[in-house]
Amino acid sequence: MKDALRVMPSTDDVSTGVRDTATIANAIGDVLSDTYRLVFKTHAYHWNVEGPLFYSIHKLTEEQYENMFTAADELADRIRALGQLAPSAMADIVARSKIEDRSTDLTAADMVEDLAADHERVAHRLHALIGLVEGKKDPVTEDLATERSAFHEQAAWMLRAIAKS
Repeated sequence: MKDALRVMPSTDDVSTGVRDTATIANAIGDVLSDTYRLVFKTHAYHWNVEGPLFYSIHKLTEEQYENMFTAADELADRIRALGQLAPSAMADIVARSKIEDRSTDLTAADMVEDLAADHERVAHRLHALIGLVEGKKDPVTEDLATERSAFHEQAAWMLRAIAKS
């Protein structure tokens, strides 16, 4: 039984017909990094938002971070299905992500606009992933990236709709 605990995670060759799995998995890892950082940022804003729109923003951000937390697992699972290792160090997540931390002195409007911009960044990265997998016989990653892009585009729209005055 002790030997079962000594197994180290490793990369595998997969025979599904997907071409260039390492490059695709790396790009998914970038999206996973953005997603994970945006989960935390969204959750932090959820905790700290105040003002007349508190309830609306609080509920919307809760729905969004819960969706992204589940998506992070799906993205990591896809990396593993491609035979590669998912990022496993927070320093790697931070280094790979385009999501930036902001100051703690933010109004509710600042938080909403910041999150909307971040969702757009992730959507752009997902669009690039869709382009990357084109011609590489990977409809699974393309479908996942399309679904995730639709979520982030809708999240940005909903956040911006709240911020309109």
